[in-house]
Amino acid sequence: MKNPNPLLEALQDILPAIAGNADEAERLRKVPEANIALLKGIGMHRAFQPMAYGGLEVSLPQFADCVAALAGACGGTAWAFSLLCTHSHQLAMFPQRLQDEVWGENPDATASSSIAPFGRVEEVEGGVIFNGEMGWSSGCDHAQWAIVGCNRIGAQGEKVYSFAVLPRSDYEIRDDWYAVGMRGSGSKTLVIKDVFVPEYRIQAARDMMEGRSAGFGLYPDSKIFHTPYRPYFASGFAAISLGIAERMLEAFKEKTRNRVRAYTGASVGTATPALMRLAESTHQVAAARALLEKTWQEHAEYGERQQYPTRTTLAFWRTNQAYAVKMCIEAVDRLFSAAGATSWFEGNEIQRLFRDSHMTGAHAYTDYDVCAQILGRELMGLEPDPSMV
Repeated sequence: MKNPNPLLEALQDILPAIAGNADEAERLRKVPEANIALLKGIGMHRAFQPMAYGGLEVSLPQFADCVAALAGACGGTAWAFSLLCTHSHQLAMFPQRLQDEVWGENPDATASSSIAPFGRVEEVEGGVIFNGEMGWSSGCDHAQWAIVGCNRIGAQGEKVYSFAVLPRSDYEIRDDWYAVGMRGSGSKTLVIKDVFVPEYRIQAARDMMEGRSAGFGLYPDSKIFHTPYRPYFASGFAAISLGIAERMLEAFKEKTRNRVRAYTGASVGTATPALMRLAESTHQVAAARALLEKTWQEHAEYGERQQYPTRTTLAFWRTNQAYAVKMCIEAVDRLFSAAGATSWFEGNEIQRLFRDSHMTGAHAYTDYDVCAQILGRELMGLEPDPSMV
């Protein structure tokens, strides 16, 4: 039996309103302000914020259940808002000075991100000068900070993949989010020009994966911060895919139950092909949820034991999520192809679920072609391929 999840219970009360705003999110190409207000009203943005700043520090399984439920109402809102939440986990690994800046005066502050190392940095005394056009920053319109990626040069001349944290005053947002999927996520481009970033606002990604970051150990009694950053950062992607697929099962039943063929009048909902498609997709989505819940529970247990995962464990955690996304997309596709021509109309929820579902598999972290290679190499005892991010 699952532990009680007060955040999920509070979320259920506002999901109808968020679902009602799904078309508005697509029209705006970002999360509507009303959705942000509703979600902040139940404190969901504090899920992974340290308790020291008023955060909730909920477990990963509980958070993922919330994200999946939110995705069933509006995929774009779930994508953007889940990242605003998970970035707080990442910020908690920075020095306390940075955390005080972010949450000291505004405990409700959140950060968006663009973490691919496309930023260009010039090393100067006390930090770096940062330049870059950083794309795919989901939810940036609603964030007060941004986490951006870059490569620094280490002592041996090697590239050191790093993250820099910037306040909203240090960058502009380019409104260029014209996408087919996740339209409501507002994943726009951050334009950064000649910005000085002090050293305390920069951390190496590897340090945040191996328990060496400046903020590691600040919260010794926490169950969620004695952990690598990446599994928490990426947890929302698979949860969103799952939530969309679960909603697709319901939407398909709602549409097909009373559907009749235009030329013959035959009932589609009782026809064998529709029943078989629904049955197989239901099994596939249930299998995806079971795999994800097992994986998320392992995350939580490692944090509770304050045990750092091995490389093999991390490989399974990442690739399990990608495989679950693959199953969810297949389940959605199977139903969409049998949902009829009216499902292609722009106002039909089913076509939005189809588009958003495919976007969940387009992120670098959920690309199963990459993940299959990562796990295959690990299973065969081979060293990781550095080209496989």
